[in-house]
Amino acid sequence: MRIDELQDDPETIAAVRRIHKGDAVAECVARAAWSVIAEPGDAVAGALIEALGAGDALSAALGDGASLIPSGAASGRASRALSAARARWRLQADPRAVRQALRSAFDVGAQLVVPGDANWPVSLDDLGPHAPNALWVRGHADLLVREPRVSMVGARAASSYGEHVAAELSGDLAARGAVVVSGGAYGIDGAVHRAALGVGGATVAFLAGGVDRAYPVGHQRLLQQIAVEGAVVSEPPCGAAPTKWRFLARNRLIAALGQATVVVEAGWRSGSLNTAGHAATLGRPLGAVPGPVTSASSAGCHRLLREYDAQCVTSAHEVRELWGSIEQRAGEGDEHDPNRTRVLDALSARSRLSVEEIARRSGLSPERVRSCLGLLHLDGDVSVDERGWHRARASRTE
Repeated sequence: MRIDELQDDPETIAAVRRIHKGDAVAECVARAAWSVIAEPGDAVAGALIEALGAGDALSAALGDGASLIPSGAASGRASRALSAARARWRLQADPRAVRQALRSAFDVGAQLVVPGDANWPVSLDDLGPHAPNALWVRGHADLLVREPRVSMVGARAASSYGEHVAAELSGDLAARGAVVVSGGAYGIDGAVHRAALGVGGATVAFLAGGVDRAYPVGHQRLLQQIAVEGAVVSEPPCGAAPTKWRFLARNRLIAALGQATVVVEAGWRSGSLNTAGHAATLGRPLGAVPGPVTSASSAGCHRLLREYDAQCVTSAHEVRELWGSIEQRAGEGDEHDPNRTRVLDALSARSRLSVEEIARRSGLSPERVRSCLGLLHLDGDVSVDERGWHRARASRTE
């Protein structure tokens, strides 16, 4: 059996149904196959999938569907790029690898999230042909679409100052409803994740390898905790090893998922600057924490302030101002948009309500309600406890 024939294979279809709740099973099979044969960020694969859809693109790349390839790709540089891509894809085109990835995902409780799913983060689509074909997720996949989301990264060889500031910022932001996104590495990443978990907040860790492989090994317990209380996410399938290229490719996802990116501490050539570069390219607000001018560990942050037009941030409040600038650029002149006002109107200071009840009262979808609650929580207008959501104080819209 060829890999492009897996969409009609009952065993493979059954395996996909166990880790994906949607109806587009054939599409999911094809995207799972693409995650096996193409490296993260493969622009040729992305362009082909965008033009043909995942299934037909798979046939065009590996099977008998060469006639499906768009005519624009038949000459010049595009033709050479496609020819080279097909050669490398075929080296990885093993149906057994796809089935094993699906089985391993089921074994560790992972789910497959694809474009069009309720939990697909559309912010990743800003990456264009470099956007991921699918995501493998352990934990709460809904965190990928909850707002606000802030990406926080920094040096692996962090100083005590850097880890302290990272924990302070992350803990404060997570305690007030923000989803904190990072890369699960030693140093700043670890401090960010631990602080978010420590206040009962939400955090997402992007891995460079499969979600069934805890890396770094020293963070095995931390990543297990994130998989239970937050979300551990990867673009490569289960079983994939982290490689230098995959770490660099992973950084673009961290930058794209966050509504703002903050670099807490970084050396002059730190990999965190790669994440910052992606954020700047995508037009995401970028912040950097200053450090002592004599500290090599902060030289990268100072470089961002000088060369990347990053904003100087020294507190969680200043980080929140970063994504506040998104609303201003979107033309939202009012402090609260109509949906936030509707959510506030559905709440009271005495009653505790679930998200579903707020959605019923406001006439909004649960997903929109969660987004509005996150922003209102950051502004201090609402609070939440074990019984539900309620107004923290009189609304400024009243």
